[in-house]
Amino acid sequence: MGRLIQWITAAALLLFIPAAGMSETVTAVRTTVMETWPAVGTVRPRSETKIQAQTQAQVKAVHVKAGDAVTPGDLLVTLDSRQPLSNLDRAGQGLKAATAARQKARQGIESARAAHTEAKLNFQRIKGYLDANAATRQELETAESNFIQAKAALSMAKEALKEADSGIKQAKEVVKQARVALGFTRVTAPVKGEVIQRLVEPGDLALPGKPLVMLRTETGFRIEAHVREGLVSRVAPGTRLTAEIPTLDTACRAVVEEIVPYADPDTRTFLVKAAIDPLEGLYPGMYAKLMIPAAQKEVVLIPRSCVIRTGQLELVRVRTDHGWELRYVTTGKETGDKIEVLSGVAPGEVLGIGETGETGEEK
Repeated sequence: MGRLIQWITAAALLLFIPAAGMSETVTAVRTTVMETWPAVGTVRPRSETKIQAQTQAQVKAVHVKAGDAVTPGDLLVTLDSRQPLSNLDRAGQGLKAATAARQKARQGIESARAAHTEAKLNFQRIKGYLDANAATRQELETAESNFIQAKAALSMAKEALKEADSGIKQAKEVVKQARVALGFTRVTAPVKGEVIQRLVEPGDLALPGKPLVMLRTETGFRIEAHVREGLVSRVAPGTRLTAEIPTLDTACRAVVEEIVPYADPDTRTFLVKAAIDPLEGLYPGMYAKLMIPAAQKEVVLIPRSCVIRTGQLELVRVRTDHGWELRYVTTGKETGDKIEVLSGVAPGEVLGIGETGETGEEK
């Protein structure tokens, strides 16, 4: 009853507006439009980097907060460095010991070389004496034995030097690793960007692979939306779509950049990534929708300004053979300055645009 009274009241008021009040007339037309399906998604930076821990240690300090701009080399997080410093000290001591061992080996090889030279000369001299019958064969055998032992000692000294050199190399590698581990306690920005999230606080335990800070490393945003498998064939890299940001009550252009070629077995959807231009008030993590083309359909479109809204009623003025008629209509989706008429107006009918303003609200 209330709806009937509202309609009668509206009709009583509007039927008395003369046709001369029509500033313009239009014709309702039938046209083909593309229906879209909203793929639910999330606004994300076009390029983001997770700065992860490379070692296990306690977080001592976090030097940035969300929104901070950083450049390569800026300190982000400091980890406890006591254990790496201790390891580096032990590695340094090991290197000193290896260096001393190599020095001792070098001295040993010099001593062995001198003994070898002396034993060789003595053997050659005794051999010459034996040929001249000035030495006995026993003396020659003794000299030869000493020469062989000196030669073996020289060979062992050379091996000792090789081992010492190898020990130096290993000790230097241990020192290098210890320095790298110490460097992991100072987490710095690898690229220029903006901090969008700090994921740890002082006192937390950092673990290898655990994200510490999230950076946005490139200007611009994109929407990552899940498109059902029946519609993913309608989009491809480079496809231009419409994106809606409900929080900002706005729509913008989106260009598909990537389609992950794997369907989620739980939702039967594909992840589609589409770039959008920066908008005022737009932040990563916001709710968004990608409008995916679904099917074409024929609809009747009229200008939005033809529709007169009175409470919950929607009416239009239609020209008939007997003059202007006020008619109740049901509308659907809006496309630009046009609106779809679901019932109440047929294609080809002439409608009046009165002095009602752009919104179609009665004055």
